[in-house]
Amino acid sequence: MEERVIFTNAPGEEIDSIAGEAGATQIFVIADTNTEALCLPLLRDQSTAVATARVLTVSPGDANKNIDTATALWRALGNAGATRRSMVVNLGGGMVSDLGGFVASTFKRGMRYINVPTTLLGAVDAAVGGKTGINFGGLKNEIGVFGHPEATIVGTCFFGTLPLVELQSGYGEILKHALLSGPEALSEVLGSNVADISADTMLRLLRDSIQLKMRIVESDPTERGPRKALNFGHTVGHAFEAIAIERGTPVPHGYAVARGCVVEMILSHMQLAMPTAPLYRVAAYVKENYGAQPLSCDDYPQLMQLMRHDKKNASADAINFTLLKNPGEPVTDCTAPATDIETALDIYRDIMGA
Repeated sequence: MEERVIFTNAPGEEIDSIAGEAGATQIFVIADTNTEALCLPLLRDQSTAVATARVLTVSPGDANKNIDTATALWRALGNAGATRRSMVVNLGGGMVSDLGGFVASTFKRGMRYINVPTTLLGAVDAAVGGKTGINFGGLKNEIGVFGHPEATIVGTCFFGTLPLVELQSGYGEILKHALLSGPEALSEVLGSNVADISADTMLRLLRDSIQLKMRIVESDPTERGPRKALNFGHTVGHAFEAIAIERGTPVPHGYAVARGCVVEMILSHMQLAMPTAPLYRVAAYVKENYGAQPLSCDDYPQLMQLMRHDKKNASADAINFTLLKNPGEPVTDCTAPATDIETALDIYRDIMGA
């Protein structure tokens, strides 16, 4: 399925057009309490459909992306008489896109929905690609379906509401996409500081990053082959994220992914002889902008257990990675023994000062 991504700073006008084309009988907006307060007023001013829509509000934060929240949304949709001809607008970051997409894709076996990402991370990661899901059993996105949105509407008009840490988190995913793209894209990303990027440059970087992801997704919508490249940095990154949540010291998703990219670049050097020059450039950038993941060798057993439970694994025994021969040359379905992963974590701690 070819995914429709629209780049504009007038998202409300596009929603009206899409809802009209689809003949939507009702519009529901799923937002968290932050985006309801900060972003919904702009959308209501631009969109007739949103101005009269029923708003379903959830609590913010990834901890609320769970079965209880999904159940509450299904119940609210049912009580409001939603049908398969209704349409959902997901207004928020990655948590809202993942959760709202999952709820819409499963209610009555599938409602149409539109993603309007309000964060840089949501725009470059969760809003595009058709992956939806909720956390379950302490694991991220453990339950979910592939359910492509009717459209994703991307702009920078909401980014002014974001603190620097949120922009930095989104830029972590842009860094990952640059590593998959090649040396030229990587040099541009490493040469920029997200706090100083102009709106025009940010929109161009965002467009390039999303278009790379779209090309990969369109070649492999259900992640049977090339789409696995997008998991680079995420096997270790998700483990970093999960262990931090368990300890009550959560880290933003893009921070965990950026740190995970460094570990998986070390594994790439060990297993595929990836040159060390890009590894040290990326490690220096990540150390300066994202810091190091706090960990010791005592954490390795728990990290290994979390990686073994990653849904990308083909079996419970093998830990699956996407690695790089070079920036722009990903290799999917790589596995590594525990001894190599622990060595990579040792090297990570050394070069990052963890």
